[in-house]
Amino acid sequence: MAGDAKKLQPIIVKRVKKGGHAAHGGAWKIAYADFVTAMMAFFLLMWLLGSTSEGDKKGIADYFASPLKIALLSAGSGAGDSSHVIRGGGEDLSRTVGQVKRGDVDAAKSTINLQALKEQQARAERVRLEELKAKVEDKLASNPKLAEMTKQILLDMTADGLRIQIVDENQRPMFASGSAEVQPYMRDLLRAVGEVLSEVPNRLTLEGHTDALPFAGGARGFGNWELSADRANASRRELVTGGLPADQVLRVQGLAASTPFDPADPTAPANRRISIIVMNRDAEERVFRSSPQTQPAGSAMGPSSPATATGNPPSSPLPSAR
Repeated sequence: MAGDAKKLQPIIVKRVKKGGHAAHGGAWKIAYADFVTAMMAFFLLMWLLGSTSEGDKKGIADYFASPLKIALLSAGSGAGDSSHVIRGGGEDLSRTVGQVKRGDVDAAKSTINLQALKEQQARAERVRLEELKAKVEDKLASNPKLAEMTKQILLDMTADGLRIQIVDENQRPMFASGSAEVQPYMRDLLRAVGEVLSEVPNRLTLEGHTDALPFAGGARGFGNWELSADRANASRRELVTGGLPADQVLRVQGLAASTPFDPADPTAPANRRISIIVMNRDAEERVFRSSPQTQPAGSAMGPSSPATATGNPPSSPLPSAR
């Protein structure tokens, strides 16, 4: 019997769980991620506080001390809206009548800033053109040959920029009678002016003018329009020879007797002249915005290679002074 009881004794199995990191599973990873996030937020907060002015810090402290009071006292943009019974809680975005939208304010500020920038550029450009005017005057005064022509040279500021006018005289004509052949002293003058104008980036407009005397044989195709255009283009060539870059000339046009220098005497010698306009930015923009069809008859324009109304003068007798 004793042997049978010993055989029937139950077997007890004891299982021991292993300790160590495995006992916690992956919970430590979550805790570590929370710690890193908290540290990042802490350092970000410290950086923001370090870059905030004392006035802003005081405003933030006052807001958290009494947020409703601050909202009621500063019921403006960001602090509430007057249509609410209790001001606070931000702007009423559904309201569009009776107030200025933020986008409109930003657009107005941009327009004001752009206008101020244009005015500043215009002032600086005018100063540069005034300096150019003085430089041209000094250049002419320093040359004895050119100083003799100072009475024929007029410099003034216009809405389009600096205008240099070379007017004709009976005793000293700029061109041969009835043609675009440049006289030697006129050639020296134009080359000297071209040398000075090469120092500025402004584009140029060249205008040729004649008096009101009819051109002999004009009915057959060559008249004052063609003559004034040819003379303007001949002046352009002399300016380029003097050092002016060819692509700096934006327009060459012949105006004949349409804009006389002396309206009281359309046949006066002073009406025969060449106008060199050093264009400002606004004048250049107006030229580029306009189309060739809007130019006056007898004029021609081209940004790189100016075209002119040309033709061969007839063999009939020409006026003695043109």
